[in-house]
Amino acid sequence: MKSFFFSLLLGYTTLVRGEVGEADLLIVGGGESACAAAVQAARLGVKKIVLVNDIQWLGGQFSAEGVGCLDEWTTVAGRRVNFPRSGLFAEVVDQIRAHNSRVYGKASPGNAYCGTETIEPAAAAAIFEALVKPHIEAGVLRVERDREPIHVDVQRGHVTGVTFRHVFGEKPELQVKAQLTIDASDWGDVIRLSGAAYAAGPDLRSRFGEPSAPEVFDEAGRQEMNPISWCVVLREAGSDHTVSAPKTYGAHSFAALDKTPPWVDSDMSGGIYSMKGWSVYTHRRLVDRWHNGFAPGTEATFLNWPVQDYPVCQLPQQVTEALEQTEQGASKKNIVDLTPAQRRIIFADAKAHALGMLHHLQTQVHDRVGDFPHSFRYMKLTDEFGTEDRLPPKPYVREGLRLEALAMLSENDIRAASREPKWAKVLPEDSVLGFQFNIDFHPTRRKFLTEDRRGPWVYEQTPSRGWHTDTDRAVFPARGLVPIEFEGLLGAGKNIGVSSVVQSALRLHNQMMLVGQASGTLAWMALRDGQQPRELVGSLAKIHELQQILVRGHGGPGVLIWPWQDVSPDDLHFEAANLLAARRVWLPDADQVFFSPDKVMTRRDLAAVLTRLHRLTPSAKDWPAFDVLRYVDIAMSDPDRKYIESMVTWGQFGPQEERFHPEDQVNWETLHRWLTALRLPASPGLLDRDRKDFKLTRAEAVQHLWRALQLAGEVRDRSWFQPGHDSDGDGVADERDMLPQDRENDNLPDRMQPRK
Repeated sequence: MKSFFFSLLLGYTTLVRGEVGEADLLIVGGGESACAAAVQAARLGVKKIVLVNDIQWLGGQFSAEGVGCLDEWTTVAGRRVNFPRSGLFAEVVDQIRAHNSRVYGKASPGNAYCGTETIEPAAAAAIFEALVKPHIEAGVLRVERDREPIHVDVQRGHVTGVTFRHVFGEKPELQVKAQLTIDASDWGDVIRLSGAAYAAGPDLRSRFGEPSAPEVFDEAGRQEMNPISWCVVLREAGSDHTVSAPKTYGAHSFAALDKTPPWVDSDMSGGIYSMKGWSVYTHRRLVDRWHNGFAPGTEATFLNWPVQDYPVCQLPQQVTEALEQTEQGASKKNIVDLTPAQRRIIFADAKAHALGMLHHLQTQVHDRVGDFPHSFRYMKLTDEFGTEDRLPPKPYVREGLRLEALAMLSENDIRAASREPKWAKVLPEDSVLGFQFNIDFHPTRRKFLTEDRRGPWVYEQTPSRGWHTDTDRAVFPARGLVPIEFEGLLGAGKNIGVSSVVQSALRLHNQMMLVGQASGTLAWMALRDGQQPRELVGSLAKIHELQQILVRGHGGPGVLIWPWQDVSPDDLHFEAANLLAARRVWLPDADQVFFSPDKVMTRRDLAAVLTRLHRLTPSAKDWPAFDVLRYVDIAMSDPDRKYIESMVTWGQFGPQEERFHPEDQVNWETLHRWLTALRLPASPGLLDRDRKDFKLTRAEAVQHLWRALQLAGEVRDRSWFQPGHDSDGDGVADERDMLPQDRENDNLPDRMQPRK
């Protein structure tokens, strides 16, 4: 019998009955996170990867879910701007812009209210196919489609393989044995079937102490989640294409549309989220031929509006009855805990609800406003999905299963004190990606308009679970990918270590791609070293290696692991600015989110960062006494005093003047002299005759300091995170401590903290 990978090399698309596949890495799911994990692992050198998807299309939100307007905004100086792009997400955006340029002559043809970049679903699917194609052709990656997991093999707490059924029953079951499995599926079915710990639905306030969490469960109970939405993708038709009213249609369910502008004439020249561009139509417009002068018929938009959202609790009676026919009590389960077949019962009603919204727009709303340009009546459902109902093959999934991981990011860790995002309260040392988005719950509940639960309903928002609750710039820890108990298993996609509240802010296209890229990198390291992921994330040396691999990209743009707003993967200082910030050698300015590469360093700035860097090297000395002031121009309360005094105490600086002149600017020669005084490697180029008097910018400084640390070597604790221990003595066990080596919990590790 042919082996699995021999079949792969011959191009076989179907395994014979009874054959068992073997892989180094199994990835379950076909969304953007799964694809990113597969591509990253393949680029790094994993030889046998199997990706199993439950539908044909790859790309998740970009394609199969129909969310073709990329929501990636943040707020800077009161303006809505895009969060910095990095990693595989930046690579995909480049392909999106290139596609649009080829087809429309314009990289961003959408003029959408919610985002600057748009892509049509089939084009997005093709981009993801092209992303994985080289690795399929190389025989490294096999993609199996239309398969869903039905059993997970576990041996002594170790996931060893997954068995899949063919969705349409046309092929025999497929079992894949793997050294390591990543669950990047929509609902975390591998995690659930394995028996690993997870959560779904709201976390009670007693769990994390989150202000937005409920104190007790009510009628909605554990079923309440961010709703699903079945997106509706429309193209300009030029003639009446009104869809029939679904059986469940009731005009009262969509009454909110009767007071909402369905279309506005906006080219979004005011920028994204300009209220002059706010309407149902322009909200997530994909192609704006109206203002761009494109040919008739190219206009396209898609609908993702609150009245279209489908809460997965307080289900309509017909859905409840259908679920109960499959299993007693099924209608009370969280959607995560249902079988794929049971979920499809909910999906069918969600589709009908979405089509009901379209029907309402094409009839009552059209009758209200008349034949405005691009009336929904003259738009037709796209045929690019190849589905019978012309809807996307998947709903837009905002919240799924949440892995019980070695680190659990909560609302208290990322919540902002003001509307302007700055730096999160908790910034774990093992960051694998930076992010910022608001705590953003769409309506999680429904209200029936009569006592008949088969009748019309409207959405209802829980007061503490709403839109645009402010958060700060945060980082996601590597520990959040690793189950608290199981081996051989990693999370990706939305199946990661966060609370329900945080998941509402960590679910976008860019974030999910970077989560997948991080998981794929961690998987490669585990396979390369013959270690479990939990061992790797317990070693600070391995964490630093993981971060460096991510920042360097390996085949594509590097990943932004520290959320600077003005640092790009193309910058020469990208690696240094990320990795020194992650180590807390370089501390960001508290009042702004910019690295400010062209800003000139002052003596106080350089002394502080040099002192922290010195603490990481083999020649590091203990903190001196701080009982006597050394300089008359540095007050006892000066926040940098201890750094400055430590530096001159540790180094060979010679006789000291009574003044330090902390605000004076630094030149290249000063950096060379201070590095040398501390016995740290200094580049001879700093003393070039024509350059030594150059003022030292931050971009130059961070590159020289990163070089010095790499050449000097870095002393790292063998273990910085030990479950069952309290490494920093702050009274919190490591497995519950987001900052396990930071007794003060001020985002400055103890080894970098001058003694008091």
